[in-house]
Amino acid sequence: MSDERELLRRTAELAADFLETMDERPVWPPASMDELHRILGGSMPDEPTHPARVIEALARDAEPGITAIPGGRYFGFVTGGTVPAALAADWLTSAWDQNAFLAVSSPAAAVIEEVAGDWLKELLGFPAPASFAFVTGCQMAHVTCLAAARHAVLERAGWDVARDGLWSAPPIRVVAGAMRHVTIDRALRLLGLGSSSMVEVAADEHGRMQADALAEALAALKGPVIVCAQAGEVNTGSFDPLPEIADVAQAAGAWLHIDCAFGIWAAASPALRHLVAGHERADSWAFDAHKWLNVPYDCGVAMCAHPVQHRAAMTMHADYLTGKETGRDGSDWDGAISSADLNTLAGITRRGFTGHEHLDAVNLIQLQ
Repeated sequence: MSDERELLRRTAELAADFLETMDERPVWPPASMDELHRILGGSMPDEPTHPARVIEALARDAEPGITAIPGGRYFGFVTGGTVPAALAADWLTSAWDQNAFLAVSSPAAAVIEEVAGDWLKELLGFPAPASFAFVTGCQMAHVTCLAAARHAVLERAGWDVARDGLWSAPPIRVVAGAMRHVTIDRALRLLGLGSSSMVEVAADEHGRMQADALAEALAALKGPVIVCAQAGEVNTGSFDPLPEIADVAQAAGAWLHIDCAFGIWAAASPALRHLVAGHERADSWAFDAHKWLNVPYDCGVAMCAHPVQHRAAMTMHADYLTGKETGRDGSDWDGAISSADLNTLAGITRRGFTGHEHLDAVNLIQLQ
């Protein structure tokens, strides 16, 4: 047995040993931060260490600080424990170690990405022509979608943001509910729009943005506008009235973006689909796969109803990037795809959800 095979075999044993403790181990790790610093810290070694010793030490020393997130007794945040097939796919794609930003560098990654995106559109009721990107989480999905929105609304105003930037561009106003997720605001900072671009709309006691308050806010605005609605408020789970919001946004000529991180998976369940009624009328959507889809951390998804504007906002060109146009290049859609994205995509693209009309809310996302 080769050293590498033995190392991977031992690593698999350690991982399996950990997973088999989920029903008994404390959900919250027993070690304090100070204790972990003492165990894991110290000076950098002067000499190389055998790989097996590195893995053994890591498993032993990190274990007291590992939260039992994969177990059924963990209820922190909105975290989906990884299903077995996705975990195994994550290992396999780490071994493949693909640089998946271009189709020419990894044809399998390009095709897997296409299949995964198409299946998600089918499962969740997104428009078939919509473009998509697999990113690190809903934060970067917001950034990707709102970059496309920024490009589109400024283009309508006669401004080429890709060429001329934001200096002297028509100001963009972003309208969102008072109970929006914090990642919307950070996305605005990352995109150069700033917190002052935000127009906050009243939410009800359940955190839902009010369509009449949105209409009133939009009536007072001029110029490019982006509306950010929400499918699943993080504290209450409530859904904005999406059909009414879509009506108001369309009447105002605004781009409608939906934060779906918590609730888009209701679209896969006949019993819950009414909660996201009207979501297909939006211009863009952002959500996570490492929540209800139960793939390993980290994986987010950006969907856009306007592929031309999406690609224009994210694409890149260089003479050394040979082989473009041979297939889907992930770098045209998310700006930073790498082998890490393939790890999670392999977990998504498991056949077997053609009967999803009959799945319940508990198992509908496992797609096994």
